[in-house]
Amino acid sequence: MDEEDRGSPSDVASDSCGLLDVHLSTDEDIEDEGSDQKPAPPSDLKWLEELSEEDDGDGDLAAVADYGQKRSYAETARMFKLRRNLDQLDRFHRQKEHDVLKAREELKLCHQDIKSLVEQRDNLEKQIERQKAADNSVAVFRLRAQHKHLCQKLQSEEELEGHINTELNQLELELSEVEVEIGRHSSLRQELQEEEQVFRVLKAQKAATRFQQERHASQNLQLKMQHHRDKQAAMVKKEESECQRKIEERRASRKIAAKYLKETIKRMHQQEAEKEQQNRELLEKRIQAVNSLKSNIAATQESLRVRQSRARANAQKKEQQQRQLKESLQAQGINSIKHMYQQKQLEKIKRKQEEFEERQKSKKEAIVAKILQEEQLVKNRERHQAKLPKLSTTGKFPSLGRAREKLPYLCPTPPSATEERATILREFSDISSSSSASSDVEDPEETIHQEVDHQSLADSLAEPEFSGLWDQNYKKLLNEKTTSVQAEAKQEEPAMADGKLSMPAKKVHGKELKGSPFISKPEVVLFKDFEVGKVYKKKIVLTNISYTTNHCKLLGVSAQLKEFISVNFEPPGSLSAGMSCDMQTVFQPMINEDLEGEVQFASAVGPFCVPVRCTIKKCALEVDSQLIDFGSHVVGQTISRTITLTNKGALATLFSLETSTCLSPETSHVQMPSQVSANTCQETSSQNTTSHNKKSFASKGTGEIKPKQESQELSEASQHEKPVSEASATDPEAIPEACVSTDAGAQVDESPLDASDISLGNVREGEIGPFESIKLEVVFTPTIPGEANLDFHIKFTNLSSKPIPIQVRGIAVSIPVWVVQPSIDLRICMFDCLYQDTIMVQSRASTALKVTFEVCPEIRKHMEIVPKTGFIQAQSSFNAQLKFLPRHSLSKDVKKFFDNDTGVLEVPMTVQVAGQVQPVHFTVQAVVTSTDLQFDRTEVDFGYCSIYQSVKSSVCLTNLSLLPQDFGFLGVPEFIEVQPNDGFGTLLPQETLEIDLIFSANKTKEYNFQLRCKSGINRDFQLSCQAVGVCPPMELSHSVVQFGATAVGDHSTAILYLINHHNNRNQSKKPVTPVGKDTVAPVAPRLFSFTIPKESGISITPSAGRLFPGERCLVQVMFRPRLLEQEIKEEVLRLLQRAKLLREKEPEMNRHTEQEIPVEPSKGKKASVNPKNSNVSDDPKTDKLTESPNPADIQPGSEQYEEARASLLHSFPQRYSEYTIPCFISDGDSPEEDRQAQPAWSPFNTLYLKLQCPAIRPSLVVISNNGQNIIDFYQVAVGEKVIKRFTVQNISKESLDLRTSILDIHGPFSLLNALRCIRPGEKHTLILAFSPTLEKTYCETLGIQNQRMTLEVTLYGEGVVPAVTSSHPGGLLDFGYVLQKENTSQVLKLQNSSAVAVGFRVLLASLSPSRPQGGADRVAFLLGSYIDSQVQLTVGTQNYSGLSVFSVVPVEGSIAPGQSQDITVTFQPDHPSVNYSDKLTVEIMNKSKLCVMDLKGAASSHNMYLYGGDLLTVPIESLLPPLITSQTQLTESEVMEKPSIPMLVTLRASYSGGAITPALRELQVGCIHSTQPSKKSGEFYWDNVASLQQQGFSVEPSKGTVEAGHKCTIRVTWAPQSGYKPYEVVQTCAPLTVKGDERNVYRVTLMAWVSTTAD
Repeated sequence: MDEEDRGSPSDVASDSCGLLDVHLSTDEDIEDEGSDQKPAPPSDLKWLEELSEEDDGDGDLAAVADYGQKRSYAETARMFKLRRNLDQLDRFHRQKEHDVLKAREELKLCHQDIKSLVEQRDNLEKQIERQKAADNSVAVFRLRAQHKHLCQKLQSEEELEGHINTELNQLELELSEVEVEIGRHSSLRQELQEEEQVFRVLKAQKAATRFQQERHASQNLQLKMQHHRDKQAAMVKKEESECQRKIEERRASRKIAAKYLKETIKRMHQQEAEKEQQNRELLEKRIQAVNSLKSNIAATQESLRVRQSRARANAQKKEQQQRQLKESLQAQGINSIKHMYQQKQLEKIKRKQEEFEERQKSKKEAIVAKILQEEQLVKNRERHQAKLPKLSTTGKFPSLGRAREKLPYLCPTPPSATEERATILREFSDISSSSSASSDVEDPEETIHQEVDHQSLADSLAEPEFSGLWDQNYKKLLNEKTTSVQAEAKQEEPAMADGKLSMPAKKVHGKELKGSPFISKPEVVLFKDFEVGKVYKKKIVLTNISYTTNHCKLLGVSAQLKEFISVNFEPPGSLSAGMSCDMQTVFQPMINEDLEGEVQFASAVGPFCVPVRCTIKKCALEVDSQLIDFGSHVVGQTISRTITLTNKGALATLFSLETSTCLSPETSHVQMPSQVSANTCQETSSQNTTSHNKKSFASKGTGEIKPKQESQELSEASQHEKPVSEASATDPEAIPEACVSTDAGAQVDESPLDASDISLGNVREGEIGPFESIKLEVVFTPTIPGEANLDFHIKFTNLSSKPIPIQVRGIAVSIPVWVVQPSIDLRICMFDCLYQDTIMVQSRASTALKVTFEVCPEIRKHMEIVPKTGFIQAQSSFNAQLKFLPRHSLSKDVKKFFDNDTGVLEVPMTVQVAGQVQPVHFTVQAVVTSTDLQFDRTEVDFGYCSIYQSVKSSVCLTNLSLLPQDFGFLGVPEFIEVQPNDGFGTLLPQETLEIDLIFSANKTKEYNFQLRCKSGINRDFQLSCQAVGVCPPMELSHSVVQFGATAVGDHSTAILYLINHHNNRNQSKKPVTPVGKDTVAPVAPRLFSFTIPKESGISITPSAGRLFPGERCLVQVMFRPRLLEQEIKEEVLRLLQRAKLLREKEPEMNRHTEQEIPVEPSKGKKASVNPKNSNVSDDPKTDKLTESPNPADIQPGSEQYEEARASLLHSFPQRYSEYTIPCFISDGDSPEEDRQAQPAWSPFNTLYLKLQCPAIRPSLVVISNNGQNIIDFYQVAVGEKVIKRFTVQNISKESLDLRTSILDIHGPFSLLNALRCIRPGEKHTLILAFSPTLEKTYCETLGIQNQRMTLEVTLYGEGVVPAVTSSHPGGLLDFGYVLQKENTSQVLKLQNSSAVAVGFRVLLASLSPSRPQGGADRVAFLLGSYIDSQVQLTVGTQNYSGLSVFSVVPVEGSIAPGQSQDITVTFQPDHPSVNYSDKLTVEIMNKSKLCVMDLKGAASSHNMYLYGGDLLTVPIESLLPPLITSQTQLTESEVMEKPSIPMLVTLRASYSGGAITPALRELQVGCIHSTQPSKKSGEFYWDNVASLQQQGFSVEPSKGTVEAGHKCTIRVTWAPQSGYKPYEVVQTCAPLTVKGDERNVYRVTLMAWVSTTAD
């Protein structure tokens, strides 16, 4: 059972001003208004004015009023206005009561809050005292803060209490004012009720009067419709009887049609066998031709293959020769490429020259051939013109005829050469297509030229390149001759148009001669009704009627008569006027066709002719009368008339009679309903028509082209099969006649031959011979009064004979007494209800007659006729009353006339007329049905029902009657509701209506009641109901939630409250148990749980929880429609199936396309079709797609899955769903000893939440990212920015204005581009960036909003701190000494141990645009040791070339997770210096410095170097190279002796505690490893070592050797000698010689002293 919300959530807002804004109109106000002007009725009370106008004309309504006068419009308007104001006052009173109750509830809640706050304050004061006693100052301060906050809250609650009290007093005052106002108008209310009662009575009487009028009108309309239906039933019965007679006659004619049909089928089978044999022979010829063509193609392919292999061999040989030539030329020292190119050019020029010579030779030959051909043509033309006779200018016609015969190309309308050429080409193509067996077929053009040469000489001549004078003369002469011949032919044509001479008037001996000079007797030679094979002769007498002596000469007969007519004529010589001569014409027919022509003569006056006409045997059919009128006859008589059919022709034919409905007068032949016979008939008739016209035709039946010869063979075969008569045996039209006769027989079977009471005699078809007559009989037997008509045709098998229409008329007069309505239909009747009808008997007799009504004994209990006997007067009518009262025993009493299954009753009745043998019969018909209404169950149990909810149960009410029945549920209790239409309605016959019973319990008790359904005929039907009312401990603020139309991908949210109103003063009882004991439920917290259906898109938060008594919980219900996974998988299967069908249709479409491509049969070659093209490609991917996958194998996120999902979104229909969510409530809380244990759950406490969820198609969808609304940036290093794009599309039919929700401004996600309005079908790409600042996971929701929906996109990303280490810890990176213009490298390795790719960048201070320009920091760095110096390293000396001394590869890049990157630092100086330095910084992508290194290096021009002493120069060098003085100014000794290099070494000994610590310094001598082929090692030695020792200096070693790439350390120590004076500086100089690739001398100055200060 469904749960529904019974409460109405509408809350009427209270009036803020508190004043009574209700005005009640009094009698004085209305009188004042009426005295001035009668007000116009408002738009919603116009019907009152109409009612008052209708009341003016009805006196009965006026008498009902108490005050005895008519009600005016003002009084009625006053009544309604008063009722409206009183209702408004009542609503205002209810509103004020509601406001007072609401204020009291608020005051009550405020008192409870104040009470609880006071208790909490007292408890806090006690706790403060206890903590003071315990000397816990921290707790005291905390409790005092709580106490202060609580006091403030208590003070605000007290202020609120005062405010509520004031408001409550104001509301109570307003309520009392409203009640006083209501009491003041109590008398007015009573008066209004009385007026309303009078108005209702007045309205009911008017409605009753209207109902009577409408009822009377409907009865009249039903009588008219009944009369019309009776008339239609009579006509239908009459047509059925006529149809039955025609069907019987059709059966008889079917036997005749079968005979002719068998013969036709036999003939068709024979023709098909012959045709099949011809097709088989033609197919064999074509097969042979195809086989020979295949063999020729194979031979050609083989020869081509051999030629290609030879060509390849020659090409290879030629290439080998060229290769050998090239090698030989290269061996001789000649440029082979140039030589070969020259050879090719020479060959090419030679080839072109030969081709040019050949073309010149061929052109010369062509010119010579043309000249010879033109000379030959000129000779032929001259010879041909010499043979032409001279055209006579005397106007004699015989010469004209001979000229026409000898010059066919000079005819007035010669066929053009182009048409003849096209005709011959078509014939040749037909011949070549049938006989294409030979492979060497000649060119069709040459064959055509050979065939046309003898037809038209002028057309066959080759046209020269230039025209000569002889050509112009020939054309001029030819045009003159053609013009003269055409003029004479035009004069001759009108004269011989009708076969008569029409000579122009001529004068002979001064008299004018008109017409032919000779007359023939007979004037027309007529051979009538000839037969093929016989010989006919006629004698003709020619008489000279001219005014002079004349002679005649036989020229011949017409072309179409030459083969059949011969003339025996001896020229009589000269004949005087009036003399005659005779001749004999012999006619021997060989074809069965009409022939016309003439015998042509020539005379001295002019030509004349004698017409000749030959006609075959034909039918000439006619009847003596085409209209038969029987006149008037009484029903029962039989009258017959005859007509005579006469054949005045010499040809016999078959005839048949058919009605006009089957054959119209304009139709010349009949088509069989059988398709086989129709096709045969059309084919045969078309063939005979073709034999007449001697042309090929297209048959409509079969669509094949048949020549004349085939039709003649078919007619000859049919003549042997069907021996009808001698004439028909020799007649080629025997086949169409047989066909038509067969059609006639079939048509007789198909259509009725008789109409009404007129029928044809026994002779309905047969054969009528030549010059015969046949009597045809027509019979009129009237059975039904009225006029009878029959139109039929006499149809003949001869196609030249048109059908003859015959019209038959007759009038039938009925018997004297009859029943006007022979079938009385009482329609549908119910049991135990009385029905009556009138039986009207009509008489046309001249005397009174006695009539007696007889009723069957079986029906007398249920039906009677009153009176049973009566007298009907002359020329009048008699009415009797029929009464029908069906009882339930009708099925047993009248088994013969009553069908118990259908309820149809049909009883025959008889009216006996005195003096009339034939009684009058009529029938009473009725359909009897029951009046029962049936419920599908007898008892309805609503079960346990909450008092806060409604329970719905459905029952089905069925109308078992065949008539509509009204029903209504009366006396329904207030706690139940019957729907639809409040339990009232109408049930159609056999209709079942589902009725909803909505039970709303108002108390916790048991309910047992009866529902009474009353039908329209006052029958009662009972339905028992029972229910149990319960009160659950919790309540939902709303039981029905109606979500708005929500698009797929969007969501809708509703908020409601779950209230636990169970407290101490309102203890709920458990529902009544079957035992009937009431148990009081304890006051305790309750657990609740919502059960959500799966795949519904519904989410409830919280779905479960614990609620204390008196508390309420906010519940959020969210509806998020989505596509089900099963629907998407079904769509995948559907798309795959559709793709499979398309692939299956592709080969068929390809085959159709290939068949439509025309094959050009040029030069006997046929285009070969590769059968591989028509096959389906064997792609393994295609084979996989054709197999339908298992739905379980379709993975979400796959391409097919996303394609199906997008297809469903674009075609998503509107979907409406309803869900009923149960909320289960426990009987109590979990036990205290075990909180994990579940409490008892009672089904009686269950609440139900009904959700109405409409889902619509989304207007905006995501088309990128596989349609997913989740954008995952994955792991991104902190400080790095990653950009992603996703695209949305508008799939709605209207433009959308896009806007987004606000992202966290301090968050890592940001939208980089703006949104715009997109039209239907457009797309828009959004650009999102993710830049994390902390190492954590981020998640935000971006809402793309438009006027129809909000598309939510979830953004995920994780910030990761990059973990990159360097192989060098930082600090100094010394490259040592390097030879100038050489380089050395060191590798720095970066290791990425994080989970994301990390970008890096290497920076050099020398390449930085913001490097320091001063050199103070450099001095500080170079003067002191690097370890002790606190000054940062800057850029030192740079190269003279401008290139950086230090270079790094790569400068920037990215390190994949878990990978490493090598960075190579190269030192490459271009001049000697020891001050090369730079700073290298490695930064990662968040601009944090990974390591900072100081680069240092020195360069020397020699491989040996010395360093370690004190600085003597400034470390900053100029970029300009040192000046080089002229070598010519130096002497030879100066060149040989190089200056020494100074070096200072300071030594400081320390004195402490009376002891002196010697000073120690170290010098480094090194040898640079170089790639140059020079000395690999070096040596050094000190000079004057003894003098150094005298002053206390010692050097170890004093000399040594240094290998390349190594260094040697020289230790210099100083200890003061005896006699050393304090603060004395000991200084000496010693040379140090270094030998390498060059010899260098360092002048080392040693300075030593003793220092007493501590370092």
